Amino acid sequence: MITTFFPPYNFGGDGIFIYRLVNELGKRGHQVDVVHCEDAYLLLQPRGPQGDFPCHENVRIHKLKSGFGFLSPLVTQQTGYPGLKNPHLKEMLESNAYDVIHFHNMSLIGITALRYGNAVKLYTTHEHWLVCPMHVLWKNNKELCVEKSCFFCTLAWKRPPQLWRYTGLLERMLKHVDHFISPSRFTKQKHLEQGLDIPITHIPYFLPKRPADDSDRQEEVSFSPRSHEFLFVGRLEKIKGVQHLIPLFRRRPTYRLYIAGDGTYASELKALANGAQNIRFLGRCSHEQLAALYRTANAVIVPSICYEVFGIIIIEAFSYKTPVIVNNLGALPEVVHDSGGGLVYTGEEELERAVDTLAQDRALRNRLGQRGFEAYLKYWTEEYHCELYFGLIHEIRKSKSGRPYSRASAGPDP
Repeated sequence: MITTFFPPYNFGGDGIFIYRLVNELGKRGHQVDVVHCEDAYLLLQPRGPQGDFPCHENVRIHKLKSGFGFLSPLVTQQTGYPGLKNPHLKEMLESNAYDVIHFHNMSLIGITALRYGNAVKLYTTHEHWLVCPMHVLWKNNKELCVEKSCFFCTLAWKRPPQLWRYTGLLERMLKHVDHFISPSRFTKQKHLEQGLDIPITHIPYFLPKRPADDSDRQEEVSFSPRSHEFLFVGRLEKIKGVQHLIPLFRRRPTYRLYIAGDGTYASELKALANGAQNIRFLGRCSHEQLAALYRTANAVIVPSICYEVFGIIIIEAFSYKTPVIVNNLGALPEVVHDSGGGLVYTGEEELERAVDTLAQDRALRNRLGQRGFEAYLKYWTEEYHCELYFGLIHEIRKSKSGRPYSRASAGPDP
């Protein structure tokens, strides 16, 4: 697994998904090497990593650290090449007889690393970096991108433009990848619409299934007498849309809004909520704290105003039988429509109506939560994901060599 960020050197849901995937593979008997860039994380977060993320004994972590600090990721951002970390990365990918090399966020690893190694090569589009230098299709740091002007947009984000994107280097490197994986149908289509000519398959994220006793507790929680409590979980950035929730909850002082997460937009949000006793900022929460919050919330609200590629918070809520309220944008409505586990809103009035409905209608709340939970068990657990994942690898191996993917190379079954 090759990725710029990996927990605890990680910011968003993509790193958490990779963490879950590698540990699931390790649990199934596969030997997994994870390569990530420590320099890149420390450039963006000088305070260092937070949290404890133990890995399975079959998972080995390799941190790329050049000794030149921020210069290493800067060289990569400007050239598209791994630069100062290239010798170690190249040797690792070309000297080990890997069956599969799976690329993830390559933004500060270097797109030219895709050419290294002879294994089956996969690439998961956790974000829109292949078609957007700023990753999120958020033009000039103020609106959805509907017409590309990447050079000036990058300047608006106060980042140096990536001239290598205009040389055809990206397109040439993508040909080294056998197949691309998209977490949602929306994101798959978005990459194709933006002009990429790549083989790409939809395989959704997953959440490890918890023990049966956890499910029992979920059943009790779904009939909790507490009401009017809503939850946001995620990074506190402008594109996540929390600023649109605060005025609503100010107008409803009997409702409570818990905001779990941290980010560069936190101070603006706290100023906006100043004096509102029913809005609480919890900062970064542990897995146990989040579990308690999911169990007691009337609904989890996902108000993102950007193109989310999946919305893993949604299936986390579903795993606790908690319904969701999501903005009608990006992949968010797709996950709700596939499950029937929540409400989709367009605009402020529909958001207010959805919040009021789930605050007052416990029967509907429980019904939506149950639908979400059933869809989670059907579509978004490790069994379903691995069936699609290994099926794809099997087909690639078959097409490359004329031989099916053998059990010996796939490792033992669970």
